[in-house]
Amino acid sequence: MQHQALITNDASVLGLLAILLGLVFYTANSSNANWQKFYSIVPAVLLCYFLPSLLNTFGIINGEESNLYFVASRYLLPTCLVLLTLSVDLKSISGLGPKAIILFFTGTAGIVIGGPLALLIVSSFRPDLLGVEGPEAVWRGLTTVAGSWIGGGANQAAMKEIYGAGDKIFSAMITVDVIVANLWMAVLLIMASNAKQIDAKSGADTSAITRLKEKVETFQTEHARIPVLNDLMIILAVGLGVTGFAHIFADNITPYMVENFPNLDRLSFHSKFFWMIIFSTSVGIALSFTPLRKLEGVGASRVGSAMLYILIVSIGMKMDITMIFDAPIYFVIGMIWMLFHAGLMLFVAKLIKAPLFYMAVGSQANVGGAASAPIVASAFHPSLAPVGVLLAVLGYTVGTVMAWFCGQILQVVA
Repeated sequence: MQHQALITNDASVLGLLAILLGLVFYTANSSNANWQKFYSIVPAVLLCYFLPSLLNTFGIINGEESNLYFVASRYLLPTCLVLLTLSVDLKSISGLGPKAIILFFTGTAGIVIGGPLALLIVSSFRPDLLGVEGPEAVWRGLTTVAGSWIGGGANQAAMKEIYGAGDKIFSAMITVDVIVANLWMAVLLIMASNAKQIDAKSGADTSAITRLKEKVETFQTEHARIPVLNDLMIILAVGLGVTGFAHIFADNITPYMVENFPNLDRLSFHSKFFWMIIFSTSVGIALSFTPLRKLEGVGASRVGSAMLYILIVSIGMKMDITMIFDAPIYFVIGMIWMLFHAGLMLFVAKLIKAPLFYMAVGSQANVGGAASAPIVASAFHPSLAPVGVLLAVLGYTVGTVMAWFCGQILQVVA
């Protein structure tokens, strides 16, 4: 049982997390040779997850009792998605070709097959994991991990309800989900920092990505100017305004779906979060065809990225590193599962000579969803963040059906 945290006031917790973000960004952009060497090995974004998790692990703050993640995911994430997709160039993204989509669905397949396979492997030396019925059955818990890893939190909650996973097993699986997914994300971020060398070795054609980057940079240069207060207020009006309407939309459509389409809960259609994300992203894309697209020139995506980093530290503060030791056997299942997904992704990427960017973002759009796919995409280049957002939305769309299918296989295995 967790003791009373040292700092419980959310305003103080937010201040502490903001200081951590400031320190990471300050040192990451320092001209000091030691810091440059350190950040050439450890990606800055990884520290933004890891440092808050230490505060939570050592009882300085309590991630479970804080409301910061709820605020960040419900208010800042939709705003950030609007501001990141505002300058999206759909024509150029479609010009990236089919390899990005192939790798996205490869990632989905890796999760669907990997879960049952991992359970089979581990049950060969721990047969007590099989044949268990009731809400605390391991297979039921694993369906919630499948939900999270194909589309995110909304799908995870949907799987918990569909398969009736008990609170105890659900809590253990959240730990497995967060820690294993973040370890894989750390690997992706380290690979992103070496993308040029990896792509050169594999002989991947990165010309489409380069063209997209150059097009975005040209657009930014043509419309770039120093933002004045008026610009920033319009950026906030657009981002927070759309978020407000996203909540109204979600608050109205969700009960309508529950009442009129009771069977569509499997598609996340009964989740307010799902509709909020769909609305924000759709409106952001629609606005990219209007003159509001020029807000990118005064830093719309930078404001969005700042909000995204607040979300990152609020995700990090929910992690408790010591929880690995509470459920080691579940952790072993999670690691085998993720290794299968990663191995399949790397194999297919090598087979079709796809750039590392497609593999990393395709994987993270599955495993991390809208909260972290743009982070991995922007680790390659800030202008590529919208690709992560769009693939993550695809993850939400197919996620619950595929996670439900994975659950059916898990049930057969168990």
